[in-house]
Amino acid sequence: MTALQAFLRGPRDLRVEPVELDPDRLGPHELLVDTEVSALKIGTDRGNYQGADYGMQPIEYPRPVGDSCVGIVRAVGSAVTSVAAGDRVADRHSHSSAHVYDERGHLAKVPAGVDPEDAVWSHLYTLSGFCYRKAAFEPGENVAVVGLGVLGLGAVALGPLFGARVAALGNSPVRLEMARRMGAHAAFLSSDPDLFEQLDRFTNGVGIDLVILTANPWPAYRTSVQVVRNGGRVSIVSLLGRGEERLDFNPLVLDWFYDKGISLIAVNGTAGYRFPGDRDAPERFSWNNSCAHVLSLMADGRLSPTRLITHRLPYRDMKQAYEMAYRRQKEMLGVVFDWRGA
Repeated sequence: MTALQAFLRGPRDLRVEPVELDPDRLGPHELLVDTEVSALKIGTDRGNYQGADYGMQPIEYPRPVGDSCVGIVRAVGSAVTSVAAGDRVADRHSHSSAHVYDERGHLAKVPAGVDPEDAVWSHLYTLSGFCYRKAAFEPGENVAVVGLGVLGLGAVALGPLFGARVAALGNSPVRLEMARRMGAHAAFLSSDPDLFEQLDRFTNGVGIDLVILTANPWPAYRTSVQVVRNGGRVSIVSLLGRGEERLDFNPLVLDWFYDKGISLIAVNGTAGYRFPGDRDAPERFSWNNSCAHVLSLMADGRLSPTRLITHRLPYRDMKQAYEMAYRRQKEMLGVVFDWRGA
């Protein structure tokens, strides 16, 4: 069968091209998925689109883009046990009309009643949740989220459900209003000259215990280490400095890092669990288990990422969305591409 998949052939050279799939030759753990919708991750996808590297890895083309899909399973391999034909699943394949996926990867079955346009954000929200878990978050702590793209707003939305008091910090009034809609207890411009006084009032003088940093630019890092309290933590899920100019300051200057005694935590991969089960049991808070939890919150009606969606586009108009992201248009936030009928 012939499917369609999005590739970058070079910086800003995005194409949707045919690829051949063979449903009759699935591996034992593989499944064939017909995509319904896929989602744009503005920060990461913008960096890929403009040709920004990761600092160490050379860029190779062609390269697939995107990593958030929801679709219907059409066929499964002989050893697949987690899903069956007819199930709706969320996976991390690139933008495509159909694809073959290994069930041992990042895969979650979507509960009945969860809209595909909600479920398509489940893996990204799982990463938002790891920002709390890896930083050993405790209910009742004051959390500031710096960077209000989809990933940051996921952290905003999850925070109150986890027991956090959340302040959203951003550089756009549009994004601040979205943060309030997603459940932030307060929202402030990071450039506000009274920011520190505002946060002091917000926390009743206790200070920000945990900062979740989702933005790549170095000024966002500077804000994060400045607003966190002495002994606090900064949970970093962004790709700091990607596509940015060289630093004009020391990121570990004494009065921001050493003197304050703060902890910088890289959110990459899952977090350990203090109370594991049987040695042979699956990791309690593995990626897929955590994603299933996020989907359960959607099924319960307590988490609704569709509030973030500002653009719904047919897959043919994908480049339009990437160009808007490239131009950093703040009115664009959640973007989904519709592959049904492709």
